[in-house]
Amino acid sequence: MLTGKQKHYLRGLAQTTKPLFQMGKNGLSQTYFEQIEEAIEKRELVKINLLQTTEVTVDELANYLKQQDSRMEIAQKIGRTLVVYKASHKEKYQKISPIVTKLGR
Repeated sequence: MLTGKQKHYLRGLAQTTKPLFQMGKNGLSQTYFEQIEEAIEKRELVKINLLQTTEVTVDELANYLKQQDSRMEIAQKIGRTLVVYKASHKEKYQKISPIVTKLGR
């Protein structure tokens, strides 16, 4: 679970980031989750934008991601945008997680 300081830091990083994924009329699928999981392993922070054509809400997407991988943390939900964080397993991709860990102490 992220603390307030950690979420504040992640929201600041996400503010300057463009959405990496968009969800349209195809909705939720295992393939979509696998793509997000692959990207989040390399980036640790992913921004997802829900298009007007989707029937999925931000809350439904957040719940789906948490059910698929309980280590994924929701850093921010704003409008039709979701910011997801997960520390990478591979040390070479860990750029954000050391700072987030330090803020949690």
